[in-house]
Amino acid sequence: MIAEKIESAPDVDHKHQVSFFRHSGWLMIANIAGGVFMWAVHFLAKQMHAPEQIRAEEYGLFVAFMSVAMCVPAMPLQMVMVHQTAQALAAKRERELAGMIRLVWLGTFGLWLVLAIVVFVSQARILSQWEIKNPAGLWVTLAALLFSFWMPLFAGVLQGQQSFLWLGWAMILNGIGRVAVAALAVLALGGYAAGMMTGVLLGLATGVVIAVWQTRSLWRMPSLPFDWRSLLRQVIPPMLGFGAFQFLFTADTMFVKAYIGGDETGFYGSAGTLSRALMWLVGPLAGVMFPRIVHSAAKSEKSNLMGMVLIGTAVLAACGALGLWVLGPWVVKLVYGENFVKLASTVMPWYAWAMVPLSLANVLLSNLLARSSFRVVPALVVLAVAYGFALTRFHASFVTVLQTLGVFSLAFLAVCAWFTWKHKEELENDGQQSVL
Repeated sequence: MIAEKIESAPDVDHKHQVSFFRHSGWLMIANIAGGVFMWAVHFLAKQMHAPEQIRAEEYGLFVAFMSVAMCVPAMPLQMVMVHQTAQALAAKRERELAGMIRLVWLGTFGLWLVLAIVVFVSQARILSQWEIKNPAGLWVTLAALLFSFWMPLFAGVLQGQQSFLWLGWAMILNGIGRVAVAALAVLALGGYAAGMMTGVLLGLATGVVIAVWQTRSLWRMPSLPFDWRSLLRQVIPPMLGFGAFQFLFTADTMFVKAYIGGDETGFYGSAGTLSRALMWLVGPLAGVMFPRIVHSAAKSEKSNLMGMVLIGTAVLAACGALGLWVLGPWVVKLVYGENFVKLASTVMPWYAWAMVPLSLANVLLSNLLARSSFRVVPALVVLAVAYGFALTRFHASFVTVLQTLGVFSLAFLAVCAWFTWKHKEELENDGQQSVL
């Protein structure tokens, strides 16, 4: 019997690895396909029926609207839901999970309602400060914010229950709906930034409907009460940790709009869109890894996924950054037009290489938080606050902003690596003590 178990262990590991690569491959395809469709919306920047200067202004405004939507803590919310779903399923606590899902669903709507009231009261000031000529774009963006809250909520439940097939389809159809509606608004109806944001809104709505329907077996079941204090201890650290990561990943665009502004914001945004696409390439590896490690940790099982994912992420991210460095100017010219090439080519190398350490940090952070090793979180929050403060001081040029991002990306990676090493050392010491 013992021999049979020993012989079967490699077969089980092999099956797990095959399953991991199959799911990662599918999510990689879905991420890239959905990302390409979402990115295709930016092609419409040079198809607007307007003079060149107005096209640049409207595209810059669209980028600003998108940065607002990206400020929703989508990644923290999704990863918290992944964590809670995977833990609940491993511990057979589905009815407690059902109550939590409904509560978060209602809570995000309440938060959005408060934001809507604030926007309504402050509409005139927002329109003036952001130089928005058409208020419709502001309200379409606000509606998109609601689905920006709900998409990570239900996508996180899908990911936590390891329904990677439907998670991938939600991503793809989100992108298809986005570009189809935006193309109709811009090409057929003569829309500008507001029309492009309408595509974003309906694309998000499509993804949310799919995720809500595919998770109905969980959130519709009768609920049981759960321990609030225990839940908060499990939820707040991942929310803050992934929130710090998302802030480094997205905040530069808002600071550029606030401190530099002008028509060139759109040029900067084009480089940022291409550079952040590196996460479409490498993100699925960590995305599949996270719920599996949560599940393994809940059952006290060993897992060696992190090392494999880290190596794969490093290779893919470095190759992607090198490809953008070489081919970026050609891609920018194809998508956005000749006028975008000069500035985008200047900032592209800085942007792309700043994404590489962030991609690696995402793997280490996901591994730490999946194992409930939360001591890294305060350091990352302090680092994110310091990054925000630094951007208020170092914004003389686009390159200066990206150099600041690069420095803090490396610091973020170093902090995650340090705590990963400390966590591994503690596990080894605990193992030695248990043997003694």
